[in-house]
Amino acid sequence: MAGGDVDGVELTVEGAQKRDAGRGVARLPETARHTLGVLSGDTVVVEGERATVAKVWPASGDLAGDRVRIDADTRTNAGVTVGDSVTVSPVSVAEATRVTVDVPETLDADDDLTALVTRALLDRPIKAGEQLRIERLGPAPLAIESTTPEGTVRVTNETTIALRGGAELETDTTTTTTTVEATSTAGTADASEGSARVTYEDIGGLDDELDQVREMIELPLSEPELFQELGIEPPSGVLLYGPPGTGKTLIARAVAGEVDAFFTTISGPEIVSKYKGESEEKLREAFDRAEENAPSVVFIDEIDSIASARGDDADMETRVVAQLLTLMDGLENRGQVVVIGATNRVDAIDPALRRGGRFDREIEIGAPGEAGRREVLDVHTRSMPLAEDVDLDRLAARTHGFVGADLESLAVEAAMAALRHRTERDSLAVTRADFETAMAAVDPSAMREYVAENPNAGFDDVGGLDDAKATLTEAVEWPLSYSALFEATATDPPAGVLLHGPPGTGKTLLARALAGESDVNFISVAGPELLDRYVGESEKAIREVFARARQAAPAIVFFDEIDAVAGGRGETHEVTERVVSQLLTEIDGLAENPNLMVLAATNRMDAIDPALLRPGRIETHIEVPAPDEAARRAIFAVHTDDKPVAEDVDLDRLAADAEGYSGADIEALCRAASMAAIREVAGEYSPDDATAHADEVSITAEHFEDAGESITPTFE
Repeated sequence: MAGGDVDGVELTVEGAQKRDAGRGVARLPETARHTLGVLSGDTVVVEGERATVAKVWPASGDLAGDRVRIDADTRTNAGVTVGDSVTVSPVSVAEATRVTVDVPETLDADDDLTALVTRALLDRPIKAGEQLRIERLGPAPLAIESTTPEGTVRVTNETTIALRGGAELETDTTTTTTTVEATSTAGTADASEGSARVTYEDIGGLDDELDQVREMIELPLSEPELFQELGIEPPSGVLLYGPPGTGKTLIARAVAGEVDAFFTTISGPEIVSKYKGESEEKLREAFDRAEENAPSVVFIDEIDSIASARGDDADMETRVVAQLLTLMDGLENRGQVVVIGATNRVDAIDPALRRGGRFDREIEIGAPGEAGRREVLDVHTRSMPLAEDVDLDRLAARTHGFVGADLESLAVEAAMAALRHRTERDSLAVTRADFETAMAAVDPSAMREYVAENPNAGFDDVGGLDDAKATLTEAVEWPLSYSALFEATATDPPAGVLLHGPPGTGKTLLARALAGESDVNFISVAGPELLDRYVGESEKAIREVFARARQAAPAIVFFDEIDAVAGGRGETHEVTERVVSQLLTEIDGLAENPNLMVLAATNRMDAIDPALLRPGRIETHIEVPAPDEAARRAIFAVHTDDKPVAEDVDLDRLAADAEGYSGADIEALCRAASMAAIREVAGEYSPDDATAHADEVSITAEHFEDAGESITPTFE
């Protein structure tokens, strides 16, 4: 090995950590570093089909001793992909006196660009012929045209960086530490030719899904002889499905970028034509191009728009689906061609496409968990100047229900917030406050179609009901916080909780407070809104609510007034009976998802179908009774906490006198007393003068007495 003092070691390539993308580093396990005699910061040659250089960084404990982590640029320069073998060897490095870099013509070769390229290359080992991407310059790669001296060199503060390509500079610019030149580019090839490349490091939280896609696509394209040896046909298609924004299209483009294969895209709506035969012709042309350039990947985005279930009145869909079936059935005669379909409406696709020999495997690309969200945040903030108070782990824990596109929007919104309050360019950084601003502006996309929220209320906002709070905490918070204990004891948490009691006792408020305490998404469903007179529509609404809740998990699905839709079968309307049956089916499936909880409220528990209330379904029943005197005192404290209450107001006496009042009655009493106090000041001053005298408003005992005369207790 050129420049090496020790024989190399053979290692298997793994994708780089998300924040390592574009840094030109090779993370080596301790055993490999010991064998090679290299330390962190040393340079090694990574040789696959070609040889490239990288800087050694230590690997974390999760990297096996026979592996090496390198990013997409290093893999491209070495001519390898994930799973290939490379030889890693040490190499001596000279300090560069001059480096010439080709930049895309889309960039202006000015002082800012030169400074950015210089910072990216500083202390980095490079050699002529390599390509690299700089995150802040977009996806187009830069190319190292030449170095002085030749061979492997390291860029220092004394290195002259010459930019070729881009826009012309009128004059050369020089700094005290680095000489900067720009050269006219007439006749120079544009380094940005070709489409923007997506790499595995650009995808966070989908490692398992990526492995499945690679297994179905890379092997048939790169080693078809293995399938011949086994006497089986290679897979012809992979269907990626899941909610919008989870990364289906991104995965397809990443695989195309990593695999040395021709890639052609069919956008469903683009091939639709009003003329008979034209849509089918466009499909045939796309597959013909793929056959001519095999091995190749055909990617059909939004496949549901052209391949939905055929029906008597769907002439165009019928013709397109028939053509697609014919093309996919003929793939064994077309060479190495693999089809990838992507959709967020998998049930809408014609069943004939979803069988073996066509789309052989269906892979769900769901909303990421906490660890996945952390990776996605790493991807979208790796080129962002983050302040020290930004904790991405905490942010990942708080963004439940966010898909990759939501997290990208969150990062962009935080950056925009930083721009809005910047004072000077040099101190520009994205702070924790900027992310808090973004959190208020960005909602998880899985929640936008329903009455959903992340409540701000907590148990402190609910007066009394200590027993109910404790039971709810055990039923809902503990399975999330102490999941290891539930697993250790093989205990399934309750699938559902029913709050029952008289009207106005705080059942709905308690549900919202629970969601606020648990810091989970809260989907509020008003029972009557689900009912529809058309057959199947009510059941469909139930299915959609639970499907969306699973995407946004951990989540609480709250059915207020559940008796309106879950009455006893045989005693209610046919629509209600179908809704109950659908509810039973959905709740029975919750045992496998401890991050999803059904919470219901009713003041007519006896009207609910008994099958819903048995163990394994909505099995925990919590009574929310009329408040006793101590609870009434606590409720008064909650509703007067932020009011200008006079010293003559005795909350203990108010609680004692409020016999028969529900929590809602007490809230109404406090509101009526406030209005009485406002009425006094408003009657004395004009609207313009009232603002100056707002601090004179005081709610007295007399106001409470007057208010009490207008409130009728619920429990007389």
